[in-house]
Amino acid sequence: MSILITGNMGYVGPAVVRQLRHTRPEELLVGYDTAYFAAAMTAPMLFPESQLTAQLFGDVRNIPEGVFDGVEAVVHLAAISNDPMGNAYEAVTMDINHEASVEIARKAKAAGARSFVFASSCSVYGFAEDTARNENSELNPLTAYARSKVATETDLRPLAGPDFKVTCLRFATACGISPRLRLDLVLNDFVASAIALKKISILSDGTPWRPLINTKDMARAIDWAVSRSPASGGNYLVINAGSDEWNYQVKDLAAAVQRQMPYVEVSINSDAPPDRRSYRVDFSLFRQLAPKHQPIHSLDATIRELRSGLEQIGFADVKFRESRLVRLKMLGALRASSLLTDDLYWKPVPV
Repeated sequence: MSILITGNMGYVGPAVVRQLRHTRPEELLVGYDTAYFAAAMTAPMLFPESQLTAQLFGDVRNIPEGVFDGVEAVVHLAAISNDPMGNAYEAVTMDINHEASVEIARKAKAAGARSFVFASSCSVYGFAEDTARNENSELNPLTAYARSKVATETDLRPLAGPDFKVTCLRFATACGISPRLRLDLVLNDFVASAIALKKISILSDGTPWRPLINTKDMARAIDWAVSRSPASGGNYLVINAGSDEWNYQVKDLAAAVQRQMPYVEVSINSDAPPDRRSYRVDFSLFRQLAPKHQPIHSLDATIRELRSGLEQIGFADVKFRESRLVRLKMLGALRASSLLTDDLYWKPVPV
């Protein structure tokens, strides 16, 4: 099998490449990425793309059709990947996350691919504090990022059929160590803050709910989705990917970090207005359909892994939220250096 992985040079991609190479040692794995974050390496001992058969570079808004020749499965990770970036680049977010995603699926299907795995998000549920949301629950996307995921899921449905299986994995919020670490994710931010500042400041009242998932468990879910039988969910499947045990309130995440670093001070803004993003998620369908690919990493182990990874690189940046480990700041730095246009296309580099 030949598998094309778009957006493989981001935060989650290295775990996906490692997982697929482990379970499919003889298969062709090809990466396709525009390389916004390729240089944001935090674990320089191993170049993640060395595990691929080939690495291609290009913008997902303009993938040449020949890239899909011989491809049997597409893992589509490429996206403007969080709410702050989506708010700053709303039109670009819809172009990349929605229009380009659907066009990639069309091209892949036309070229003979049989499986398309789309990295969607539980953020489509928005604000839903009453009961845990399942795949049939009403959607309430509150941001450009979440709206782009809903639109893509909707437009992928008509493409699915007996010869083209589509799986939309609504992932919980990613966390954990990565060779291209992000510190703009809630648990990662808390661990970095605990190390660098010896305190965690919760900007809300701490009560909003967030489901989380370790990047390695995301990779296991993707591995399942690539080869799942249509008997497990049909030709078109939207499924929450995560674990019921990983539904946490934000204050509980801070407390879990503090348990491992007791010297850390935790402050909660009890006067903060309600956080509009709060939802618990029901992952029972994923547990039913993918029993051998369930999350295996615990919250405590993920925190230990993050702490160890950051300490190994001597992390102590008290201004890390302004650093290039925050994706929005990285894009801003590339634009400030006249390397990217306002709509995030690469500019020619002067010789």
